[in-house]
Amino acid sequence: MSGSVIHFLILNINESKKYNILKQLDYIIVGQGLAGTLLAYLLMKAGQKIILIDSDLDMTASKVAAGIINPVTGRRIVKSWRVDEFLPIAKSIYQNIEQIFNISIYKNIEICKAIRTVEEENEWLLRAGYPAYQAYCGQEPPDMRHFETKIHPFHAFATILQAAQVDVPQLISFFKSHFNQNNILLKESFDYDDLEILENEVQYRGFLKAKKIIFCEGAGGAKNPFFEHLPFNLDKGELLKIKIPNAPFDKIFKNHLSIVPLDAAQNLYWVGATNEWKFTHPYPTDIQKQLIINELNTILTVPFEVIAHQAAIRPTVKDRRPFIGLHPNFPVLAIFNGFGTKGTSLIPFWAAHFTDVLLHQQKLDSEVNIHRFYSK
Repeated sequence: MSGSVIHFLILNINESKKYNILKQLDYIIVGQGLAGTLLAYLLMKAGQKIILIDSDLDMTASKVAAGIINPVTGRRIVKSWRVDEFLPIAKSIYQNIEQIFNISIYKNIEICKAIRTVEEENEWLLRAGYPAYQAYCGQEPPDMRHFETKIHPFHAFATILQAAQVDVPQLISFFKSHFNQNNILLKESFDYDDLEILENEVQYRGFLKAKKIIFCEGAGGAKNPFFEHLPFNLDKGELLKIKIPNAPFDKIFKNHLSIVPLDAAQNLYWVGATNEWKFTHPYPTDIQKQLIINELNTILTVPFEVIAHQAAIRPTVKDRRPFIGLHPNFPVLAIFNGFGTKGTSLIPFWAAHFTDVLLHQQKLDSEVNIHRFYSK
């Protein structure tokens, strides 16, 4: 890859610490989940010098995500928020990453939605008839040949179009290696007490200084003392990875849960996820595991094997809009967080928008601006 495509800062971190040398950066990014990764990618592509700080926890929302992009959701079949704007940008950015780095992370895939009742079918047909929904609601039922004899009968099935699947764990892993190779990733927990806030810059641990620091901490952002007023509404989700022998499903099957192909050749699938708004710990539980298994038994007629059981906490927001923007009292502090269950489709658009805000003085969209919580 040519240096003209992305400009990297080559920094010997250990030497900087040893000699207490302040390294001048444009941005420090805290968190290397999907939000921090894509924001870092776009800022570097624009020629900015950055460093990421990440504790590299195993069970984060990005690392266990199925990476589904679903344009219509819910029992009432409602278009996702501003989906007409978000989908083209998401596809463009993910495919741009594929082309530049020669990796495969993005694929178009249909969602086969199970319809249980006549009422649900009528709701689907009503929505599918609206011009604004016709690009997303298939007029014909899905091809069910791969599901035949493997699932219980349902009243009907519908096709959700323009869906996609992003291999988020692979994307995170690839960029982790890439950032490491270019010496711009610190693997450690961020210490808020070591951050010095100055008028026009921040300094961290005596060897990093930057014009701004951007917190992309996911669920960890709820404990950030600089943004503790923001109304995080954390949501714990649990999922299973299973094997379904001789079941090469070529679509995402969606009922109350989703069955998502991970490696159809190996009969490996992602199943989930649950939602739990009140929880006492971040770890998988037998109760939620059994709930998923019970739901699977209402869908599948064939045996399956549980390969893994995982859990993670999603950074959801009470008003279902992300937290983006500069701290009102300390504009050298910024946050890019709160993307919840739809991060795969939301983050590319907002990372591009926030990059324009930071570098080109574009006005931050009021729907996501954190100042909406300060003016109340």
